[in-house]
Amino acid sequence: MAPPYGGISCDEVAVMAADADLTLALRHVEEYLSHLAVERGVSVHTLHAYERDLRLYATFRREQKLGDALSATSTELVGFVAWLKARVLPNGNTYSQASVARSVVAVRGYHRFLFVEEFTDSDITQDIDTPRAPRALPKALTVDQVVSLLERPVSDTPVGWRDSAMLELLYGAGLRISELTQLDLDDLDPVERLVRVLGKGDKQRIVPYGEPAAEALDRYLVRGRHQLTPHNAAVFVNTRGGRLTRQGVWKVVHRYAEDAKIDANVSPHTLRHSFATHLLDGGADVRIVQELLGHASIATTQIYTQVSRGMLKTVYERSHPRA
Repeated sequence: MAPPYGGISCDEVAVMAADADLTLALRHVEEYLSHLAVERGVSVHTLHAYERDLRLYATFRREQKLGDALSATSTELVGFVAWLKARVLPNGNTYSQASVARSVVAVRGYHRFLFVEEFTDSDITQDIDTPRAPRALPKALTVDQVVSLLERPVSDTPVGWRDSAMLELLYGAGLRISELTQLDLDDLDPVERLVRVLGKGDKQRIVPYGEPAAEALDRYLVRGRHQLTPHNAAVFVNTRGGRLTRQGVWKVVHRYAEDAKIDANVSPHTLRHSFATHLLDGGADVRIVQELLGHASIATTQIYTQVSRGMLKTVYERSHPRA
């Protein structure tokens, strides 16, 4: 399997997160490391450093006899910082300020990931006065970049029809990559242009999609899918007829982004970010966007309002004579 960003494969990430001591103390570590590798494009060096930092955090939680990391508190994070600073290494040295800062950034990122991905209901990192990485806003493409990306698949082959339908649905319905790969044929309502989605926490929602996505899906399902000899009811299948995987979707999106010469680390989640940002830029209410994205908390959706405000400021500064 070809490595994603950072030069490390999903199989290697799974091995990194498979240690029993680590997974007993922390939950969803593999998903977090995969997020760093695939969505954030971190280097192999950084990924291994974050894994070591999470092992330290797991050791801290075991030594302090703390419970599941999903129920961690901000007080425990403060305690982790103090524990790091007081820890003596085998050579008699203590951790440098830079090492402490990086470890805290890794653990903050882990807990922030748990919140954004809705594995937990609260963001315990907000009030922690510790070294922290700048909060990165979701990456969104411009409308022109999205159009360029969606036009890349070859339109006269089964794989091209599949890829076009997949890209249109990722952007047209704002789906997570896992939601896309889980879709079965009976989840689609082509007459009403609706798709039934199984989101985080096995919560179902109904999401509309537009005419371009409907046309691309119809083309793929009528003319292309049967040529891939599907083995199951999955909407999107690979060239061997099996359900398309997350890694397979990622590689498709990345390849077309390169073809479109988009100077950004584009992933399937980038299209979801773009979906939300463009809706808000078009005047959609944030609570409607929350429902479409399947966010349990409005706080998660409000991250995108910062992106939208940033775009408004950019347009203002570029366009107003007294900006």
